[in-house]
Amino acid sequence: MIFPVMKLRPLALVFAFAYAAAIAQGQRTPPQMVKPMAGPRATALRVTWLYITPDKSTQKVDRVQMGREMVIAEKSGDWIRVYANTDIEEEHESDTPIFGSNDTPPPISGWMEAKGVVVETTPNGDQVLLGAAANEEALAADPRGPANAAQSARLLYRRLVEMFPNSPLAGEAAWRSADIRWQLQKADYSSLPSAKLRDPALRNHMDDDELKKVIKYFPHTRWADLADFDLIDNKLCGDWQGQEKCPERESDVYEKYAYEHPNGPRTARALYEAAYRQAVLTDMYHADGNDKHQSDAQNHARALAAQLKDKFPQSDYAWRAEALVFKLDQGIPVYGIDHP
Repeated sequence: MIFPVMKLRPLALVFAFAYAAAIAQGQRTPPQMVKPMAGPRATALRVTWLYITPDKSTQKVDRVQMGREMVIAEKSGDWIRVYANTDIEEEHESDTPIFGSNDTPPPISGWMEAKGVVVETTPNGDQVLLGAAANEEALAADPRGPANAAQSARLLYRRLVEMFPNSPLAGEAAWRSADIRWQLQKADYSSLPSAKLRDPALRNHMDDDELKKVIKYFPHTRWADLADFDLIDNKLCGDWQGQEKCPERESDVYEKYAYEHPNGPRTARALYEAAYRQAVLTDMYHADGNDKHQSDAQNHARALAAQLKDKFPQSDYAWRAEALVFKLDQGIPVYGIDHP
Protein backbone atom coordinates (compact mmCIF):
# COMPACT_ATOMS: atom_id res chain seq x y z
CA MET A 1 0.00 0.00 0.00
CA ILE A 2 1.11 3.60 -0.55
CA PHE A 3 1.02 6.16 2.25
CA PRO A 4 0.28 9.51 0.55
CA VAL A 5 0.11 11.67 3.65
CA MET A 6 3.65 11.17 4.92
CA LYS A 7 6.86 12.94 4.23
CA LEU A 8 8.13 10.53 1.63
CA ARG A 9 11.77 9.69 2.05
CA PRO A 10 13.71 6.46 2.37
CA LEU A 11 13.39 5.18 5.91
CA ALA A 12 16.52 3.28 6.85
CA LEU A 13 16.31 0.66 9.55
CA VAL A 14 18.31 -2.44 10.42
CA PHE A 15 15.65 -5.07 10.83
CA ALA A 16 15.85 -7.43 13.76
CA PHE A 17 15.28 -10.79 12.19
CA ALA A 18 18.30 -11.98 14.13
CA TYR A 19 16.05 -12.22 17.15
CA ALA A 20 13.41 -14.43 15.58
CA ALA A 21 13.45 -18.13 16.43
CA ALA A 22 12.19 -20.72 13.99
CA ILE A 23 8.52 -21.18 14.79
CA ALA A 24 6.85 -23.04 11.93
CA GLN A 25 7.04 -24.41 8.41
CA GLY A 26 10.74 -25.10 8.40
CA GLN A 27 11.86 -21.57 9.18
CA ARG A 28 15.56 -21.07 9.69
CA THR A 29 16.91 -20.12 13.08
CA PRO A 30 18.68 -16.78 12.74
CA PRO A 31 21.68 -15.94 14.90
CA GLN A 32 20.73 -14.86 18.38
CA MET A 33 21.78 -11.56 19.88
CA VAL A 34 22.59 -10.65 23.46
CA LYS A 35 20.37 -7.96 24.95
CA PRO A 36 21.98 -4.51 24.88
CA MET A 37 21.61 -4.15 28.66
CA ALA A 38 20.29 -6.06 31.63
CA GLY A 39 16.55 -5.75 32.01
CA PRO A 40 13.47 -6.53 29.94
CA ARG A 41 12.92 -4.92 26.57
CA ALA A 42 9.99 -2.55 26.27
CA THR A 43 8.38 0.00 24.00
CA ALA A 44 5.84 2.79 24.40
CA LEU A 45 2.52 3.03 22.58
CA ARG A 46 2.57 6.83 22.77
CA VAL A 47 5.02 9.71 22.66
CA THR A 48 6.41 9.84 26.19
CA TRP A 49 8.65 12.28 28.04
CA LEU A 50 11.70 11.18 30.00
CA TYR A 51 12.47 13.00 33.26
CA ILE A 52 15.60 13.06 35.40
CA THR A 53 13.58 11.77 38.39
CA PRO A 54 10.19 10.01 38.69
CA ASP A 55 8.38 13.32 38.97
CA LYS A 56 6.69 15.38 36.25
CA SER A 57 7.76 18.61 37.92
CA THR A 58 11.45 17.82 37.36
CA GLN A 59 13.56 18.54 34.31
CA LYS A 60 12.70 16.76 31.07
CA VAL A 61 15.47 14.75 29.44
CA ASP A 62 13.99 14.00 26.02
CA ARG A 63 11.03 12.47 24.25
CA VAL A 64 10.70 8.82 23.31
CA GLN A 65 8.63 8.24 20.19
CA MET A 66 6.07 5.48 19.81
CA GLY A 67 7.68 2.13 19.04
CA ARG A 68 11.21 3.07 20.09
CA GLU A 69 13.36 0.43 21.72
CA MET A 70 13.76 0.62 25.49
CA VAL A 71 15.32 -1.47 28.24
CA ILE A 72 13.91 -1.15 31.75
CA ALA A 73 16.57 -0.59 34.41
CA GLU A 74 14.39 -0.21 37.50
CA LYS A 75 10.86 0.55 38.72
CA SER A 76 9.51 2.96 41.31
CA GLY A 77 5.76 2.85 41.84
CA ASP A 78 4.08 3.91 38.60
CA TRP A 79 7.39 4.99 37.10
CA ILE A 80 10.19 3.14 35.32
CA ARG A 81 13.76 4.15 34.59
CA VAL A 82 14.71 3.19 31.05
CA TYR A 83 17.50 3.30 28.55
CA ALA A 84 15.80 4.36 25.35
CA ASN A 85 16.45 5.39 21.81
CA THR A 86 15.09 8.85 21.02
CA ASP A 87 13.39 9.97 17.82
CA ILE A 88 16.70 10.25 15.91
CA GLU A 89 16.25 8.58 12.53
CA GLU A 90 17.99 5.21 12.47
CA GLU A 91 20.37 4.88 9.53
CA HIS A 92 20.77 1.81 7.37
CA GLU A 93 23.20 0.80 4.69
CA SER A 94 22.91 -2.29 2.54
CA ASP A 95 26.11 -3.68 4.04
CA THR A 96 25.22 -2.98 7.67
CA PRO A 97 25.72 -6.06 9.88
CA ILE A 98 22.55 -7.82 10.91
CA PHE A 99 22.92 -6.51 14.45
CA GLY A 100 23.30 -2.91 13.31
CA SER A 101 26.20 -0.54 12.87
CA ASN A 102 28.68 0.27 15.61
CA ASP A 103 28.07 4.03 15.42
CA THR A 104 24.40 3.99 16.42
CA PRO A 105 23.71 6.92 18.78
CA PRO A 106 23.85 5.65 22.37
CA PRO A 107 20.56 5.38 24.27
CA ILE A 108 19.61 7.91 26.88
CA SER A 109 18.43 7.25 30.40
CA GLY A 110 15.51 8.74 32.27
CA TRP A 111 12.31 8.14 34.16
CA MET A 112 8.94 7.79 32.47
CA GLU A 113 5.42 6.84 33.46
CA ALA A 114 4.84 3.11 33.10
CA LYS A 115 1.38 3.42 31.61
CA GLY A 116 1.19 2.78 27.91
CA VAL A 117 4.40 0.74 27.95
CA VAL A 118 4.50 -2.83 26.64
CA VAL A 119 7.19 -5.05 28.14
CA GLU A 120 8.39 -8.40 26.82
CA THR A 121 6.69 -9.95 29.86
CA THR A 122 3.34 -8.25 29.16
CA PRO A 123 0.60 -10.89 28.71
CA ASN A 124 -0.47 -10.97 25.05
CA GLY A 125 2.06 -8.24 24.43
CA ASP A 126 2.63 -9.44 20.88
CA GLN A 127 -1.07 -9.04 20.11
CA VAL A 128 -1.11 -5.58 21.68
CA LEU A 129 1.86 -4.49 19.56
CA LEU A 130 0.38 -5.90 16.37
CA GLY A 131 -2.91 -4.14 17.05
CA ALA A 132 -1.22 -0.83 17.84
CA ALA A 133 0.96 -1.10 14.74
CA ALA A 134 -2.03 -1.96 12.54
CA ASN A 135 -3.84 1.11 13.88
CA GLU A 136 -0.91 3.33 12.96
CA GLU A 137 -0.69 1.70 9.53
CA ALA A 138 -4.36 2.48 8.94
CA LEU A 139 -3.79 6.09 10.01
CA ALA A 140 -0.91 6.34 7.55
CA ALA A 141 -3.30 5.70 4.68
CA ASP A 142 -5.76 8.31 5.99
CA PRO A 143 -5.19 11.85 4.65
CA ARG A 144 -6.14 13.12 8.11
CA GLY A 145 -3.67 10.84 9.89
CA PRO A 146 -0.42 11.97 11.52
CA ALA A 147 2.56 12.46 9.22
CA ASN A 148 4.73 9.90 11.04
CA ALA A 149 2.12 7.14 11.34
CA ALA A 150 3.88 4.76 8.95
CA GLN A 151 7.18 5.11 10.80
CA SER A 152 5.40 4.45 14.10
CA ALA A 153 3.74 1.34 12.63
CA ARG A 154 7.07 0.15 11.29
CA LEU A 155 8.82 0.52 14.63
CA LEU A 156 6.01 -1.23 16.52
CA TYR A 157 6.14 -4.15 14.09
CA ARG A 158 9.89 -4.33 14.56
CA ARG A 159 9.55 -4.33 18.35
CA LEU A 160 7.19 -7.29 18.12
CA VAL A 161 9.82 -9.33 16.28
CA GLU A 162 12.50 -8.38 18.81
CA MET A 163 10.49 -8.71 21.99
CA PHE A 164 8.40 -11.76 21.05
CA PRO A 165 10.56 -13.79 18.63
CA ASN A 166 8.62 -17.00 19.25
CA SER A 167 5.23 -15.41 18.64
CA PRO A 168 3.18 -16.79 15.74
CA LEU A 169 2.75 -13.12 14.80
CA ALA A 170 6.50 -12.54 14.31
CA GLY A 171 6.47 -13.42 10.61
CA GLU A 172 3.52 -11.14 9.91
CA ALA A 173 5.18 -8.29 11.78
CA ALA A 174 8.47 -8.84 9.97
CA TRP A 175 6.76 -8.72 6.58
CA ARG A 176 4.68 -5.64 7.40
CA SER A 177 7.66 -3.67 8.67
CA ALA A 178 9.70 -4.52 5.57
CA ASP A 179 6.80 -3.72 3.26
CA ILE A 180 6.16 -0.32 4.82
CA ARG A 181 9.77 0.63 4.24
CA TRP A 182 9.63 -0.70 0.68
CA GLN A 183 6.50 1.29 -0.18
CA LEU A 184 7.96 4.48 1.27
CA GLN A 185 11.12 4.02 -0.77
CA LYS A 186 9.03 3.27 -3.85
CA ALA A 187 7.01 6.46 -3.47
CA ASP A 188 10.17 8.47 -2.87
CA TYR A 189 12.14 6.97 -5.76
CA SER A 190 9.23 7.51 -8.18
CA SER A 191 9.88 11.25 -7.93
CA LEU A 192 13.50 10.92 -9.10
CA PRO A 193 14.46 11.55 -12.75
CA SER A 194 15.84 8.01 -13.00
CA ALA A 195 12.34 6.62 -12.42
CA LYS A 196 11.56 7.42 -16.06
CA LEU A 197 14.49 5.46 -17.47
CA ARG A 198 13.45 2.49 -19.56
CA ASP A 199 16.22 0.13 -18.48
CA PRO A 200 15.75 -0.96 -14.83
CA ALA A 201 19.50 -1.51 -14.54
CA LEU A 202 19.99 2.25 -14.90
CA ARG A 203 17.48 3.25 -12.24
CA ASN A 204 18.05 3.75 -8.53
CA HIS A 205 16.95 0.56 -6.83
CA MET A 206 15.16 0.31 -3.53
CA ASP A 207 17.13 -1.34 -0.74
CA ASP A 208 15.85 -4.93 -0.70
CA ASP A 209 17.82 -6.12 2.33
CA GLU A 210 14.86 -6.41 4.71
CA LEU A 211 12.58 -8.15 2.24
CA LYS A 212 15.31 -10.70 1.55
CA LYS A 213 15.60 -11.32 5.28
CA VAL A 214 11.88 -12.11 5.41
CA ILE A 215 12.42 -14.70 2.67
CA LYS A 216 15.50 -16.08 4.40
CA TYR A 217 14.10 -16.43 7.91
CA PHE A 218 10.50 -17.30 7.00
CA PRO A 219 10.90 -19.46 3.90
CA HIS A 220 7.93 -21.13 2.21
CA THR A 221 5.40 -18.92 4.03
CA ARG A 222 2.90 -16.38 2.76
CA TRP A 223 5.21 -13.68 4.14
CA ALA A 224 8.04 -14.88 1.93
CA ASP A 225 5.65 -14.97 -1.03
CA LEU A 226 4.61 -11.38 -0.36
CA ALA A 227 8.20 -10.21 0.03
CA ASP A 228 9.23 -11.90 -3.19
CA PHE A 229 6.46 -10.11 -5.07
CA ASP A 230 7.62 -6.72 -3.77
CA LEU A 231 11.09 -7.44 -5.10
CA ILE A 232 9.71 -7.45 -8.65
CA ASP A 233 9.55 -3.63 -8.46
CA ASN A 234 13.33 -3.41 -8.90
CA LYS A 235 13.08 -5.41 -12.14
CA LEU A 236 10.48 -3.23 -13.86
CA CYS A 237 11.17 -0.62 -16.52
CA GLY A 238 10.46 3.03 -15.92
CA ASP A 239 8.84 4.47 -19.04
CA TRP A 240 8.32 1.76 -21.66
CA GLN A 241 8.83 4.36 -24.39
CA GLY A 242 6.78 2.21 -26.76
CA GLN A 243 9.42 -0.53 -26.86
CA GLU A 244 8.36 -4.19 -26.87
CA LYS A 245 11.38 -5.27 -24.85
CA CYS A 246 10.00 -3.92 -21.55
CA PRO A 247 6.55 -5.60 -21.48
CA GLU A 248 8.14 -8.78 -22.88
CA ARG A 249 10.63 -8.95 -20.04
CA GLU A 250 8.14 -7.91 -17.37
CA SER A 251 5.60 -10.49 -18.54
CA ASP A 252 8.27 -13.17 -18.14
CA VAL A 253 9.09 -11.92 -14.62
CA TYR A 254 5.46 -12.06 -13.50
CA GLU A 255 4.89 -15.48 -15.07
CA LYS A 256 8.00 -16.81 -13.38
CA TYR A 257 6.70 -15.52 -10.05
CA ALA A 258 3.33 -17.21 -10.59
CA TYR A 259 5.08 -20.47 -11.47
CA GLU A 260 7.27 -20.37 -8.37
CA HIS A 261 4.40 -19.32 -6.08
CA PRO A 262 1.40 -21.20 -7.53
CA ASN A 263 -0.86 -20.65 -4.53
CA GLY A 264 0.55 -17.47 -3.06
CA PRO A 265 -1.37 -14.36 -1.98
CA ARG A 266 -0.04 -12.42 -4.99
CA THR A 267 -0.25 -15.17 -7.63
CA ALA A 268 -3.53 -13.95 -9.14
CA ARG A 269 -2.15 -10.45 -9.47
CA ALA A 270 1.07 -11.74 -11.04
CA LEU A 271 -0.91 -13.65 -13.67
CA TYR A 272 -2.98 -10.56 -14.42
CA GLU A 273 0.10 -8.35 -14.73
CA ALA A 274 1.56 -10.86 -17.21
CA ALA A 275 -1.72 -11.01 -19.17
CA TYR A 276 -1.91 -7.21 -19.30
CA ARG A 277 1.59 -6.99 -20.73
CA GLN A 278 0.75 -9.59 -23.37
CA ALA A 279 -2.29 -7.49 -24.30
CA VAL A 280 -0.02 -4.45 -24.54
CA LEU A 281 2.34 -6.40 -26.78
CA THR A 282 -0.61 -7.27 -29.02
CA ASP A 283 -1.12 -3.54 -29.64
CA MET A 284 2.59 -2.84 -30.05
CA TYR A 285 3.10 -5.64 -32.58
CA HIS A 286 -0.01 -4.51 -34.45
CA ALA A 287 1.41 -1.00 -34.69
CA ASP A 288 4.67 -2.45 -36.06
CA GLY A 289 2.82 -4.61 -38.58
CA ASN A 290 4.17 -7.81 -37.02
CA ASP A 291 1.13 -10.07 -37.48
CA LYS A 292 2.72 -13.29 -36.21
CA HIS A 293 3.96 -11.79 -32.95
CA GLN A 294 0.63 -10.00 -32.55
CA SER A 295 -1.26 -13.27 -32.82
CA ASP A 296 1.13 -15.03 -30.42
CA ALA A 297 0.77 -12.27 -27.80
CA GLN A 298 -3.01 -12.25 -28.11
CA ASN A 299 -3.18 -16.03 -27.65
CA HIS A 300 -0.78 -15.78 -24.72
CA ALA A 301 -3.01 -13.17 -23.05
CA ARG A 302 -6.03 -15.42 -23.55
CA ALA A 303 -4.21 -18.40 -22.04
CA LEU A 304 -3.21 -16.40 -18.97
CA ALA A 305 -6.76 -15.11 -18.55
CA ALA A 306 -8.06 -18.69 -18.79
CA GLN A 307 -5.56 -19.78 -16.15
CA LEU A 308 -6.75 -17.00 -13.86
CA LYS A 309 -10.38 -17.95 -14.39
CA ASP A 310 -9.59 -21.58 -13.62
CA LYS A 311 -7.44 -21.06 -10.50
CA PHE A 312 -8.86 -17.84 -9.06
CA PRO A 313 -12.45 -17.61 -10.34
CA GLN A 314 -13.60 -15.21 -7.61
CA SER A 315 -10.64 -12.85 -7.87
CA ASP A 316 -10.97 -9.34 -9.26
CA TYR A 317 -7.91 -10.12 -11.34
CA ALA A 318 -9.74 -12.94 -13.13
CA TRP A 319 -12.53 -10.55 -14.05
CA ARG A 320 -10.09 -7.85 -15.10
CA ALA A 321 -8.33 -10.35 -17.33
CA GLU A 322 -11.70 -11.26 -18.84
CA ALA A 323 -12.23 -7.58 -19.69
CA LEU A 324 -8.77 -7.49 -21.30
CA VAL A 325 -9.61 -10.43 -23.54
CA PHE A 326 -12.93 -8.82 -24.48
CA LYS A 327 -11.09 -5.68 -25.61
CA LEU A 328 -8.61 -7.75 -27.60
CA ASP A 329 -11.40 -9.67 -29.31
CA GLN A 330 -13.16 -6.41 -30.13
CA GLY A 331 -10.00 -4.82 -31.51
CA ILE A 332 -9.98 -2.14 -28.80
CA PRO A 333 -6.45 -0.97 -27.95
CA VAL A 334 -5.21 -1.69 -24.44
CA TYR A 335 -2.06 0.39 -24.83
CA GLY A 336 -1.95 3.80 -26.46
CA ILE A 337 -4.78 5.96 -27.77
CA ASP A 338 -7.91 4.57 -29.36
CA HIS A 339 -8.68 6.51 -32.53
CA PRO A 340 -12.37 6.06 -33.44
